[in-house]
Amino acid sequence: MSSTAGQTAASRLKIVSAGLTDVGRKRNHNEDSFLIDDELQLYVVADGMGGHAGGGTASRIAVETIDKEMRRAREGKDNPFLSVPNLQDSPIPESLRTAVEKACLAIFTAAQEDARLSGMGTTVISLVVRDEHAFFAHVGDSRAYLIRGDLIQQISEDHSLVNEQIKAGMITPEEAKHSRYKNIITRSVGFEEEVQVDVMGLVSEPGDVFLLCSDGLANMLEDREIHEVVSKARALDEAPKRLIDLANERGGDDNITVIVVRVEA
Repeated sequence: MSSTAGQTAASRLKIVSAGLTDVGRKRNHNEDSFLIDDELQLYVVADGMGGHAGGGTASRIAVETIDKEMRRAREGKDNPFLSVPNLQDSPIPESLRTAVEKACLAIFTAAQEDARLSGMGTTVISLVVRDEHAFFAHVGDSRAYLIRGDLIQQISEDHSLVNEQIKAGMITPEEAKHSRYKNIITRSVGFEEEVQVDVMGLVSEPGDVFLLCSDGLANMLEDREIHEVVSKARALDEAPKRLIDLANERGGDDNITVIVVRVEA
């Protein structure tokens, strides 16, 4: 699952993707999961929490459920993957939202049935690329970035305590990097029966790179460093490994997961 390329019949743009996960330097097990489904052009990173058994279980259920639900939607009578001429009318965001909500219920139910999994949950950042459109569904502090030319922009907004403090003017972004609360998230998938899912969409251009990652990467690297590594990579599948290596060189405090998705004409 480290490097694949795919092109669906209805898509006018080629998508190349690569992904990698690493336990990091401080943890003894990896609670992150990721999904690369080039057939659907669906990509997911999930960062689990809830102890040795719980975190990894929650993130795995999340990626498996989202993939299953999006495939089920494609086979249904209201197939959201059929071409839609404009961004606003696409049914994909609602399908993605529903898939994450189903993942939430599946994780919550599994935790109710097994005391060892009690309290587990996960972040989710997911991406579907369809024609020239890119759609995201998001819960927690795993991130989506757009790299376009000389620019890098964070597409998702962290559902975290420090981000709430930044928005309220209580702390600066620089202070947030060193806050003792930086790992506290305000929303997660599966901790409760239901969750509010943020969805968004944008028009993509040939050459765009979308990067999905867990906070094990985002907390260790500046945005400009992420941009530099991706831009300098000779092949796309070099980028995740180089980014993970860099995060580990900085201390590797957490599990690190990266997916990069490039849109090609």
